[in-house]
Amino acid sequence: MSDAPRQPGPSSIARSVALGVMAFSATLILLFGMVSFLGRSAGGAAATPRATGTGPALVATSSAAPAPSASSDPVLVGAGDIADCDLDSGAATAALLDTIEGTVFTAGDNAYPNGSAAQFHDCYAPTWGRHLERTRPAPGNHDWETKDLAGYREYFGAAAGPAGASWYSYDLGAWHVIVLDSDCTFVGCYPESPQGRWLDADLKASKAKCTLAIWHHPRFSSGEHGNDATVWPFWDALYRAGADVVVSGHDHDYERFGPQDPAGREDKGRGLREFVVGTGGAVLRGFTTVAAHSEVRLADTFGVIRFVLHPTSYEWSFIETSGQVGDSGNGACH
Repeated sequence: MSDAPRQPGPSSIARSVALGVMAFSATLILLFGMVSFLGRSAGGAAATPRATGTGPALVATSSAAPAPSASSDPVLVGAGDIADCDLDSGAATAALLDTIEGTVFTAGDNAYPNGSAAQFHDCYAPTWGRHLERTRPAPGNHDWETKDLAGYREYFGAAAGPAGASWYSYDLGAWHVIVLDSDCTFVGCYPESPQGRWLDADLKASKAKCTLAIWHHPRFSSGEHGNDATVWPFWDALYRAGADVVVSGHDHDYERFGPQDPAGREDKGRGLREFVVGTGGAVLRGFTTVAAHSEVRLADTFGVIRFVLHPTSYEWSFIETSGQVGDSGNGACH
């Protein structure tokens, strides 16, 4: 018998080739799966807000602006202290509105320096005015610097409120939204004033589970102007009615508070959560103190706040002109 190695036949060669092809294919599939898995893991990371926390502590991180909500629940978006022809920051916040659907609100001081018809035409109209048809405004002290709020009323027309009043309300989805005038010297804010009596009647008539109110001067603030006790009657009426959220401007910064009662005591069960959003375009200012129950403070960025109003809860995100989210969270209605 010969000791020479046996040469492989045709069938053996075919089997070897087939096995090689199968091994190569399996390797490619494994590599592709690993790449796909890593890509999904990177893309699915949760965003971290730039500023979160309580008290003076802030976490300096960043995240991209949220994608449009898949929910059909309404969106309310806006800010206060907006258009000044000497600055381009109002145009920058208006560009954010270009990308966000929903109802636009303003929290007062719409056109600087004194709310004249010319300033609304020249400064506000080219920027936030692009969204006039979906805007529900509130007046501020600079708007009142033009006698009888004439520039504001002329520009916004019927959206500024009924004749003889600079306050009004509307329903947005399951929510009731109340717009008040905190320029108390001109209109009165105490309970027996026309605005106070209207607010009481409006709250009693509303059947909504969730209520959000907007006015210019914040009840509580760590900013230059600080706390404003003249709007205490607003807070008191809303608190007694079980309202949920208050949005203001006036101080040119962003600040979020924990839920509080009218006297400024923490009340997680029934208190109103306040957002100061004076970041629409006017010159920013720093904080002079840290008010009680202040949770987040940003004084270095313009931006808008975006609310998604669910039937029994809400989400918020403060979107900076850089496109980053400076603050975000959610809450339940009372």
